[in-house]
Amino acid sequence: MLEIQGLTKFFGGLAALSEVDVSVRPGEILGLIGPNGAGKTTFFNLVSGVLRPTKGRVIFAGNDITAKKTHHIARKGIVRTFQGDNIYPDFTVLQNIILSCHLKPNVGLFETVFHTPGNRRKEKEILHRSLSILKLVGLDAMADVMARNLAHGHKRILGIAIALAAEPKLLLLDEPLSGMNAEEVSETMALIHRLWQSRISILLIEHNMRAAMSLCQRIVVLNFGKKIAEGSPDEIKGNSEVIQAYLGAGEYAA
Repeated sequence: MLEIQGLTKFFGGLAALSEVDVSVRPGEILGLIGPNGAGKTTFFNLVSGVLRPTKGRVIFAGNDITAKKTHHIARKGIVRTFQGDNIYPDFTVLQNIILSCHLKPNVGLFETVFHTPGNRRKEKEILHRSLSILKLVGLDAMADVMARNLAHGHKRILGIAIALAAEPKLLLLDEPLSGMNAEEVSETMALIHRLWQSRISILLIEHNMRAAMSLCQRIVVLNFGKKIAEGSPDEIKGNSEVIQAYLGAGEYAA
């Protein structure tokens, strides 16, 4: 589904990412882990079009999308979340999803302004889809709650729901469990598993090692901008170079 070839990004003379090769297979959860500063978020920014690579190629579903604009990449089917809350705080939970659905290009300005029969039909479709998304992520009971009033974990889940409104084929999750308590972590892990069961492929950055090992079929490890390991969770757990990278950063927990 996604083929990354020699992805490299320099900031000045510093290589934030160097000659990284990664592939994501259809129907899998691939984990991308590594100590702080390893290059994980830079990798996401390059794949999603936020940054342009210094060199390397990004191939998605057989199409070269290297350095394409973010909206072009999203329309192709790669959608990402961010470490911070990417929500509209002054709208309700349901309005957040409806607004995100309206960002899709098949909702025309003319139809919206003049409220044509076609527009009314699309509005009903959008409402139905928005409610379905909220049910999928477990926020349907909070549809009328203002987004700013949600607990931290529910705000992060709403961010995932907003990404789902773009109908992703590949979902990039950037530390979805960050700052959550144990109950919120459990809920979000269950949600990620449900998304995988619904045939959405997932590329996951996560510092919670136990969660990453539990969720992912394969894991890629970055350190200082380079790929140092790739394999199953059991293979990664026993990799001496990975253990050394985490021990050196004081973050490793098997």
